[in-house]
Amino acid sequence: MLPAIFALESTKITDDERALFKSADPLGFILFGRNIDTPDQVKALTTSLKDLMGRDCPILIDQEGGRVQRLKPPHWAKWPAAGDYQQDYKKLYDDMYEMAQMLLDHGINVNCAPVLDIRYNVPTDIIGDRAYSDKADEVIKAGQVVCDAFNKAGIIAVSKHLPGHGRARADTHFKEAVIDTPLATLQQTDFLPFQKIAVPWGMIAHVILSDVDALPATLSPKVIDDIIRRDIGFDGILISDDLSMKALSAHGNIDQIALKCLQAGCDIALYCDGKLKDMEDIANALAPIDNSLKLRLGRFA
Repeated sequence: MLPAIFALESTKITDDERALFKSADPLGFILFGRNIDTPDQVKALTTSLKDLMGRDCPILIDQEGGRVQRLKPPHWAKWPAAGDYQQDYKKLYDDMYEMAQMLLDHGINVNCAPVLDIRYNVPTDIIGDRAYSDKADEVIKAGQVVCDAFNKAGIIAVSKHLPGHGRARADTHFKEAVIDTPLATLQQTDFLPFQKIAVPWGMIAHVILSDVDALPATLSPKVIDDIIRRDIGFDGILISDDLSMKALSAHGNIDQIALKCLQAGCDIALYCDGKLKDMEDIANALAPIDNSLKLRLGRFA
């Protein structure tokens, strides 16, 4: 089994994808809008992926609500953005429990939410209303509610974006993003939601913490070991953000980036573009999942 999450080109598995997935044996897959048409189609796709892999593999999706939701009207409900809940924790719990059940009904077992970033007034809106609040204590309360709802329904939560993306002044989809806030300030603010809420999986951001390292967090042993694992205390499965984002493009080809992120301390490399050649290159570069990670992956190993 490969320590990677792969993506598909369209709404069905192509013959070339089928051959690659069968030989490479990635841990799981992530779905995007290009993979989604109707409820029956999504159910058929997730079933075919699990049948192909011969196991109940992780099927991920970004279904936060607001502007980040892959399952949309008219077939699915329109969920509020995180920032719209305004401390209405009962509605938040009810909505997230309903959302989790809906995802499970479609064969999706891992949701890349909640966003535990704090909202800041910065030039980019990449976080914006995806954050529950501009106050750490309110983000903590909301994030715990979401995790409780997901756990009750039986879906795996993935916290975003370790060690905190809210202060970034650029969108890592398109360029490097540097956070030059002193580490002592981050420890008292941005890190708190990730410290206070136990989440089984966490997604690391491509941001650069200039007070810690010149490398993006995804590729930085200092950030992963010293900050995420030791300072924040995150001991769950650490998955990269999408490795095809432009913030990492200066650090090599996609296979080199995937290898570097695992060498830095990420558990799983996430690749979202769905390009067959890129996935072939990643598969050739990575070693299989080791026994220690298998134990931590539990039912997905």
